[in-house]
Amino acid sequence: MAREREDEDESSEEPGREEALMAELSELVREVVKSSSWWERHGVDVCIIALSFLLLPAGFLCLRSAHALPFLAGIVILGVVHHTLTVKGSHLASHNALTESKSWGKVWAIFFIELCSAFTAEQATYNHVKIHHGYTNVIGLGDSSTWKLPFLNRYVYMFIAPLAVPVITPLVALDLLRNVKLKTALRTICFMLLGLYSHYWILLHVSGFQSAWSALLCMLVTRSLLAHPYIHVNIFQHIGLPMFAADRKPKRIQLMSLGVLNLPRNALLDWSFGHSLISCHVEHHLFPGLSDNMCLKIKPIVSRYLRKKQLPYNEDSYASRLRLFLQKYEELMVHAPPITELVGIQ
Repeated sequence: MAREREDEDESSEEPGREEALMAELSELVREVVKSSSWWERHGVDVCIIALSFLLLPAGFLCLRSAHALPFLAGIVILGVVHHTLTVKGSHLASHNALTESKSWGKVWAIFFIELCSAFTAEQATYNHVKIHHGYTNVIGLGDSSTWKLPFLNRYVYMFIAPLAVPVITPLVALDLLRNVKLKTALRTICFMLLGLYSHYWILLHVSGFQSAWSALLCMLVTRSLLAHPYIHVNIFQHIGLPMFAADRKPKRIQLMSLGVLNLPRNALLDWSFGHSLISCHVEHHLFPGLSDNMCLKIKPIVSRYLRKKQLPYNEDSYASRLRLFLQKYEELMVHAPPITELVGIQ
């Protein structure tokens, strides 16, 4: 009986300890944010996005060239710019991390997610912010299972299927529009069509493409240029880590430290996807309202604090995760993940 009471006491104390740890870490981060300038909080990332816009004319004009090198340069420029706007821009906008104004945050979300990405802002924000972040690695909710296509073999999924992302994205968006109001659905469809047609029109009238099929092919190539790392990053950083039942999940700080993984810094992916999706994913899940630059700034504080408190701080290389997923594809991407039980978690 005495032993049972001790176990119950330990179980009841554990959540309180975790809440205290999260509060302590939040205060450390709050002090850093408070002492940071607007340039650090928002300016750096806004500048990256603005520079990407300024590169668009160069990319479209390079495609006019009959020579291979400038033409390929145009493909690369447009591909990188597209992913900077649709991945980095959309991700920051969904978290309202581009501005401190909620009204402008809504505008930017519609612009980046619907006009640039051909997706639905409401459903993207709900599924990513409310579900994925609210229930990270919780079975049936934020367990990243939407990224799984068990009917595909490992090589098709990892190396061929990503090329279809530009086609699949608007189709999925149209299906999700059944869950929103008619007014919202009509707005989304209008912005999606405007974004796609603008891209197509510029290729014909500015870049000088002679046929509709060549313009559409160019759209597919540029919009899928970084689709492989986009898919890989989304599965590498959660799948294969501990998963929890909804009624047995740990408190926030332990949930995020166990269920999220950072990849090493990479100049191309840092620019086009953002630090919060690459090397600061743990920090992003703990403090999702911060911009990419601020996640990078608090990274030493978060990593040092978690290690000091003997909590996990998961890091691995891109190549290592790729090998793992190729070797254990069925276990990770086909079969249901095992549920992790933590002693003392009620």
